[in-house]
Amino acid sequence: MMRELFWNASIEEMAQGYTYEEEKESYVCLVCHSQFAKGEIFTIGNRQFEAEKAAEKHTAAEHGSMLPHLLEMDKKFTGLSDLQKELLYFLGEGKNDKEIVNEMGAGSTSTIRNHRFKFREKEKQAKVFLAAMYLIHARKDEENDFVDFHQGATMVDERYQVTSKEKEKVLAAYFEEERLKSFPSKEKRKIIVLQHLLNHFTPGKIYSEKEVNAVLQGVYDDFATLRRYFIEYGFMERSRDCEEYWIKSS
Repeated sequence: MMRELFWNASIEEMAQGYTYEEEKESYVCLVCHSQFAKGEIFTIGNRQFEAEKAAEKHTAAEHGSMLPHLLEMDKKFTGLSDLQKELLYFLGEGKNDKEIVNEMGAGSTSTIRNHRFKFREKEKQAKVFLAAMYLIHARKDEENDFVDFHQGATMVDERYQVTSKEKEKVLAAYFEEERLKSFPSKEKRKIIVLQHLLNHFTPGKIYSEKEVNAVLQGVYDDFATLRRYFIEYGFMERSRDCEEYWIKSS
C-alpha cells in the first residue's frame, strides 16, 4: 500500500519525494503516488526522461520541496509543535534570525538562535534513536514486530499495537479468499480488518457513496457497517453532503 511505501522509504527518499517499488519495478511519487515504470521513457515539459529522472522532475515540478509536505503531517508523526514547524519552514527558506523574527512578528534573534541549537540537539538524538532502532530491527523479533497503522487513524492507542503475527492470525480467522466472513466485535481486530480492507481503495481517488458501497459489498454483505467504521476510525473522510469519499492521508 502507498502508506507503507512512505514509511518504508529511507530518509533520503522522503526528502527527494519519491521511492522505488521493487514489486512493480516503478519509481513512485510519495505525494501524489504517480508511477514511473523502469525501462519506459516519460515526457515532462518538452523533454524526455528515463523513469528515475522523470520521477525527480515530476516531484520538483508538481510538488516543489518536500519540506512543507513533511511539516504538514500530523504531530503524532512529526513530534513537532506548530511553532517548531513554522520555524523549520522559515529555516528551510534560508531566512536568517532577524528575517524570521520579522516574519513571525514576535520574539527575538536570541530566541531564534536558541531554537536553532535545540533543533541541532534534536537531530543528534534522532540519529542515535534511528541507529538503536536499526539494531533492534536487525534482530527480526517477530513477537514485537509492530505493523504500521494508517496515517489518518484517530485516537491512536494500545488498540493499534499490532504485531505481524497478530495481524496474520486475525486475517486468517476472518477472511476466506479475500471475503470477510464476519466483522469482529473486539476493537483491535476491527482495526486490523479495516486496515486490510483499505487495500481495496486507491489513495488520492475520489469515490461516490455508490462506488464505496460497491467495493465493500464485494467483500462483505453489511457494507454500511464497514463504511461507517471507515469514517469513525479515521480511515476515510467524506464531504458534508456525503457524496464524495476518499482515503484520509493524515
